[in-house]
Formats: sequence, structure tokens, C-alpha cells
Amino acid sequence: MKKIGFLSFGHWTPSPASQVRSASDALLQSIELAVAAEEVGADGAYFRVHHFARQLSSPFPLLAAVGARTSRIEIGTGVIDMRYENPLYMAEDAGSADLIAGGRLQLGISRGSPEQVIEGYKYFGYVPQEGSSDADMARDHTEVFRKVIEGQGFAEPNPRPMFPNPPGLLRIEPHSPGLQDRIWWGAGSRGTAEWTGRQGMNLMSSTLLTEDTGVPFHQLQAEQIQRFRDAWADEGHEREPRVSVSRSIFPIVNDTDRAYFGAETGSQDQVGVLEDGRARFGKTYAGEPDKLVADLAQDEAIAAADTLVLTLPNQLGVDYNAHVLDSIVRHVAPELGWR
Repeated sequence: MKKIGFLSFGHWTPSPASQVRSASDALLQSIELAVAAEEVGADGAYFRVHHFARQLSSPFPLLAAVGARTSRIEIGTGVIDMRYENPLYMAEDAGSADLIAGGRLQLGISRGSPEQVIEGYKYFGYVPQEGSSDADMARDHTEVFRKVIEGQGFAEPNPRPMFPNPPGLLRIEPHSPGLQDRIWWGAGSRGTAEWTGRQGMNLMSSTLLTEDTGVPFHQLQAEQIQRFRDAWADEGHEREPRVSVSRSIFPIVNDTDRAYFGAETGSQDQVGVLEDGRARFGKTYAGEPDKLVADLAQDEAIAAADTLVLTLPNQLGVDYNAHVLDSIVRHVAPELGWR
């Protein structure tokens, strides 16, 4: 059994060729797609966060709205760039969104990806300390965020407060119990996955790895997952960790599917350069359901993960993307034992 969700970047383009032509369209259609995903039997709605781009950015208003409109699916991010975040304010936002959703928030965070602007986090008021990097700053912000969502008091109360205080040091409010176990780190390498396991965060791995050893993407990612699990076990964490992998999967069941994705039936991994290092990009899976079942059965990383997150082309609109999810849930997942 696997949980199956979708990931949307929330692209919008003021073009007649796009079904998503404004920021308003992107936000409102994201909510509607989450509702549709729940209706077709999917398990999760995840949203990518990019700053300075015509894509989804500030995630918590969207997550709260999705939480209010749905009742069952997990909701989350994949991922929030922690270089840009005030960890205490984020703790308030995350606690609020999780309470609105009834404890369904699965929050993916990370150092982030290549940016739209040079050192964009500086415009948000964050600068790495002398001798440290922006990646160090992201991990520092993460450490503070994870500490304060545990719910322990740490702030000295005012002796003359506006409202009565409970006894002792004060914590961030609202506090959502259990949220600390639903934090995921987006790891792009095997080494980062090991760090994630030691930290006690769930692992989120995408269709990109920032390293390449010459083996197929799914095998390299399966090794990444195993290293994460080994580090988790070595650290002695008590709970069972969760692992998600992202994939682009498109069942071809009608002529519209064939027009959009027929050319992807022979897709292969790609190797390129990202931030001055070699990177491996996973292939797109496209084909008729029986072919997809055969191909996906060989994917070692999907087999090792408990959650599959499907990257969707949101600019094709809510109805078409709901159709893609429905096709996977009905025609592909049962044949692979995911349902």
C-alpha cells in the first residue's frame, strides 16, 4: 500500500495557451485540484514554493484554505526554502494551518533550489553569519523551527501582560500536537539523506538528484533511501520514518493523453550540470496502463517509498489533472499493489 498525492508548482502564464493565467488562477485552481484529488481517491496535495517567480510562493494561506475545503487527504509542501523563513513566524503559520486541517499537514522543507534572483533571501532580511553558507543558514532556521513547534515554553512573560498568562515560560501559539513528527526534508543527495535520518525528519526525494554515479536514477535514489533508513536506525529514533519520492507519470487512456504525452513514451534519465555539479534527472513515465505497470514495477525507489508524489502540469487545468490522478488511482495503482 502506498499513499499517492500530487505536487503542483502552481505555474501561471498570461497566455491563451494556459488554463492558469494569473496568480489568482493558480491559487484558486490549486484549492480546486486538492478537492478533486480527494474525490478521486488520492491521498495528498503538495505544493512547491518558489520566490520571485510566477508560481506558488507563500504556502500557508493556501494550505489553510485546502485544509478547510478537504477532510481526508494529507496537505503539504515540497519544499519550503528555509533560507527565506522566519522560523518563529513560520511556526505560528504552520500550527494554524495544521489545526485548520485537523492534523493533516505534512511539511516539506529544505535549503531550496537554484533561485530566480541572486541571493534572494537577502531581500527577505536574512544573511548567513560570517564563515557560514546559505545552506548553513537554512539548517539553522530549521533547527529553531523544529525546536519551537515541540510546544515547550521558552519566552519570558511580561509581568504586566495585556492578557493573563499561564504559569511559566511561554511557547509559540497556536501549538499543534504531533506536527513535529510530520516534518520532511527535501534531500538531493545521499549525504543529505543520511543527515536527514540522523536529524529524525522524514525524507522527501524528488525527480532530481544533485549527484550522478552512472547508475539509473531509480537505483541511485533507492540507495539514497537505504542510507537514510540506515542513519535513522543508527540514531535510534523510536518512530517509523516516512519516505516520499516524486515521479512524472502519465497514463495514456485517450487521444488527449496521447496528444500531450505520447512523445514521452521513450523518455530516459537525463544527466546535466546544476550549480557546478553533475546531476541526474529521472525520466517521465508515459504509456498505456499495462505498459506503465510493467515499467513502474521495476522502479526500485518507488518500491522503497511509502508515498508517491505525482508532479502535475498545472497549466493544463484542474479537470485534466484530476483525470490524470483518476487514471493512476484506478488503472495503475491496483495492478501494482498500491491499492
